[in-house]
Amino acid sequence: MTKRMKNTLIPGIFAVFMVFVPAILIQCGVINAYIAQIITLAGVNAMLAISVNTITGITGQLSLGQAGFMAIGAYATIVFTVDMGIPLPISVIMASVVTAFFGFFISFPTLKLSGDYLAIVTLGFGEIIRVILINIKAVSGGANGRRFTTILAVYPALSFLIITAILVTVIILLQNFLRSTYGRAILAVREDEIAANSNGISVFRYKMIGFVIASFIAGLGGGLYAAIIGFVKPDIASFNKSIDYLIFVVLGGMGSMTGAILASYILTYLQEFLRFLRDYRLIIYPLILIAVMLYRPQGLLGMKELSFVKLCARVKDWMTDHVVKKLKKRGRT
Repeated sequence: MTKRMKNTLIPGIFAVFMVFVPAILIQCGVINAYIAQIITLAGVNAMLAISVNTITGITGQLSLGQAGFMAIGAYATIVFTVDMGIPLPISVIMASVVTAFFGFFISFPTLKLSGDYLAIVTLGFGEIIRVILINIKAVSGGANGRRFTTILAVYPALSFLIITAILVTVIILLQNFLRSTYGRAILAVREDEIAANSNGISVFRYKMIGFVIASFIAGLGGGLYAAIIGFVKPDIASFNKSIDYLIFVVLGGMGSMTGAILASYILTYLQEFLRFLRDYRLIIYPLILIAVMLYRPQGLLGMKELSFVKLCARVKDWMTDHVVKKLKKRGRT
C-alpha cells in the first residue's frame, strides 16, 4: 500500500466509523435522545470553533463576532425554508453563501485593522446583528425568537448522522485547502505579514479569503443549529456566544483544527454533565478552564494536529515490540 493510499484510507475508515456507528447506536436506543442531542450540538459547536480557528489560529486575526455570522446563517435558513418554501438542504447552502457575502462586505473596512482594534470592530458587528434581529420582528420574531420545525429536530439519529457527516466534509475540504497554494499563503501571512508582503503575497487579499471562508462555515453552523434545535433567538448573536467559541479554540490550541474540535466536544458535554450542580457549575466550569490555561497554556494540542495515520503507526510499532519481547522471553525460557 502506497503512502498516499494509506493517508487517505485510514482517516476515511475513522471518519466512517465516527459517523455511522454512533448513529446506529442512537437508532437502536443504546444512546438516548438526550445524549444524542448533546453530541449533535457539539458537532455544530465544532463547526463554529473551526470558523473561529480559521480566523484566529490560521489567518492570525482576532475576531469576536462569529456568533453574529452564525445568527445570520440561522435566520436566513428559516426565511428561505419557511417564508420562501425552499427545501432545507438548499436553504442551508444559500444561507451559508449569504453569510459569506456579509463576511466579504464586512472584511473591507475591518481587515485594514489588526489586533485589539479588529476584535472591537467585529464585537460591535455581532452586537449590531443582535439588535437588528430584535427589532425586525417580521423576520426574527423579535426578542422571543422564532420556531422552526424540521425532520432533523424529530429524528436524533438522522440529525447526528447529517451534522457529523457535514463536519467531516468541512474538515476534509479545509485541510485540503490549507495544503494548497492559497492555504500556504494564508499561513505565511499569519507567521509574518511583512515577510509575506515582501515575497509578493497580497496580505489583505489572503486575509479576506480566510475571513470569507470562516464566515461561510459560521453560516453553515448557524443553519444547521436552527434545523436541529427548532428554535432561534437573537441572543445567539451575543458577545457571550462568541467568547464560548473562542474558548473552544484556545483550549484546543490555536491553529489546531482537531484540537478545536476535541475541545468543542469536551466542553459541550462538560456543560451538560455539570448541570446537576445548578448555579455552581458556573464556578466549576471556569475553574477547569483556568487550570488548563495555567498548566497547558498552548491548549490541548497546541499547533499540532491529531493524525490517525501516525496513531495507527504507533499502535502497530507498540504491538510489534510487544510481540518481539514475548518471543525473546519464551526463547530464553
